[in-house]
Amino acid sequence: MIELKNISFKYELQEEKTLKDLNLHVREGEFIGVIGKNGAGKTTLCNIIRGIIPDFIQGEISGDILIDSKNINHIERGEMAELVGFVFQNPFSQISGIKKTVFEEIAYGLENLGVEREEMKRRVKDVIQLLKIEDLQDKNPLELSGGQSQRVAIASIIVMNPKILIFDEPTSQLDPLGTEEIFDILKLLKSQNKTIILVEHKIDLISEYADRVVVMDEGEIVFDGETHEVLSNKKIEDHNVSMPIVSKLAYSLNEERAGFFKNIPITLEECKRELEDN
Repeated sequence: MIELKNISFKYELQEEKTLKDLNLHVREGEFIGVIGKNGAGKTTLCNIIRGIIPDFIQGEISGDILIDSKNINHIERGEMAELVGFVFQNPFSQISGIKKTVFEEIAYGLENLGVEREEMKRRVKDVIQLLKIEDLQDKNPLELSGGQSQRVAIASIIVMNPKILIFDEPTSQLDPLGTEEIFDILKLLKSQNKTIILVEHKIDLISEYADRVVVMDEGEIVFDGETHEVLSNKKIEDHNVSMPIVSKLAYSLNEERAGFFKNIPITLEECKRELEDN
């Protein structure tokens, strides 16, 4: 679904490259967690996949970008909007500001694509029901809380029915309850075989939901593998990335009692199974 080959990128007026000879392959239906310290290049990677770089953000780019087996240079912008959906870190920056109700706000992207009115209304109703935000549909988008705004922002992207969904730290401004609600939505989207790329600092949630984890540092991919394999590896901490809490605990117990955990768990459920086996 996504193939990046030898991608390098340097912003204008910047001496160092932000991305350096990066290669990434994402299969259809995969849920990829992208983690790394601030400035590692995660958002730049997302902007390249969604075509913002170099169309709107200028700089020097090299390498090949394929989306759904097509070279990104041969994909029209309207088609790109239907292929790749992007949810911003700050949901308020995604609200158009020109619609009076949440229903109209969710329909805005479909309007721009010229979708027929009845089809548009049907799709908006389906998405509102899917995300369980019926109570918001008649509210003013500018009067919503952060969590409500994030759900509406996600709805406005899902309604376009893109094959690929990119989330750039969508829970950064949410409380624990709001965060769980967003991850429940991600789980639902995964069950629909959507390809999901999630940039997120909350490692314990990444460990529960992602199929695969990519660790970035200084514009390079330093780890790329199955979630358990990557997050249970102590070496990720050399790149300013924390392991899940249960993994740290397991390593500590193994230091006190050698071999206490045969396999280092990354989730509470895995930890429970390991303890029961012991």
